[in-house]
Amino acid sequence: MTDLLLYILMAFVSIQLIYYMLFFARLAFFSPKPAAAPQEGVSVLVCAWNERENLEELLPLLDDQDYPLFEVILLDDRSDDGSEEYIKAHISQWKHVKYIRINERFDHITPKKYALTVGMKQARYPVALMTDADCRPQSDQWISAMVAAMGAEKDIVLGFSPYYRFPGLLNWFIRCETFYTAVQYLSFSLAGFTYMGVGRNIGYRREVFFANKGFYRHNRIYGGDDDIFMNEVATARNTSICVDERAFAYSYPKTSWHDWYRQKTRHLSVSQFYRTRNKVLLALLSGAHVMIWTLALAVLGLGILFRDWHILSMLGGIWGGRWLIQLLLLARINNKLGRTLGWYSILPMDFALYLYYIVFGWINFTKRKPRTTWN
Repeated sequence: MTDLLLYILMAFVSIQLIYYMLFFARLAFFSPKPAAAPQEGVSVLVCAWNERENLEELLPLLDDQDYPLFEVILLDDRSDDGSEEYIKAHISQWKHVKYIRINERFDHITPKKYALTVGMKQARYPVALMTDADCRPQSDQWISAMVAAMGAEKDIVLGFSPYYRFPGLLNWFIRCETFYTAVQYLSFSLAGFTYMGVGRNIGYRREVFFANKGFYRHNRIYGGDDDIFMNEVATARNTSICVDERAFAYSYPKTSWHDWYRQKTRHLSVSQFYRTRNKVLLALLSGAHVMIWTLALAVLGLGILFRDWHILSMLGGIWGGRWLIQLLLLARINNKLGRTLGWYSILPMDFALYLYYIVFGWINFTKRKPRTTWN
């Protein structure tokens, strides 16, 4: 029985390592080609709902971007926290900020998607970059680096948006999960299987948005303005990634488990609308992860119970080889993504993700109710 479990474990480890070698290695050894200085005009879209404190920090950073031709469109969705008064009192101080107040809500489209659609229609320039009010660009080269990564031949650019580091287990896990999610969507995109971006740091040409009728096919679904839309429009030829640290958009994480849980269930609920191909690839990767840990714990327990040192030594060899490959590739990717984790977090992260997949896999399977707010 123990031998059979060990052979099954080896099969799932092989599946996971195939992902590492075929997908993750692409990101680990990714080297972007030198790009010419960007020339296209850019419209930065920021949706906000009761985000006055964040806007006080973000807008000056966006206005000070070092880029020859851009505008910042703030889309204020019915805020009642003094955001409107603050913007109107200070907008004359900013050269590039344009303010649009949205006072209505419609049944046929969710508030954030309506705000983004308004922004797309009002934008002056061909390239649109999106970020959130609680994000902070890493440098004044954010726009320049993102547009350079897009280049003249691509229509979409996927950026990275890590979370700020604070003490505590929740913050550590949020950063781990965000890092591993980025490993997946950036690696898959390099392999021609783009399935998502993050709305905190993503860009695409406005003509792509209008040619695909915007969010028409999922207007009423809360969330998905980044990942469902990418599932519809991204191809192997029209999408690029940006791992230039100057283009990172840092964000403030949730500080309570309850708030984080609500955020994650909203994000995960839209995965049911992914292309079948993408759902299968992601399910196989996370499923292999769960099976590897479950089988390894079972083999470990049985090996100890029956004092089967041969089985335990084989398990140790399989586990050591798996972790060595993980550590080498993920540590290299971590260096590319600004060292948002300590290298020593990579191995405990593996077990934390196992628990995460079990808990949220069950939640996502049994409870897929849409959220009623977009932030």
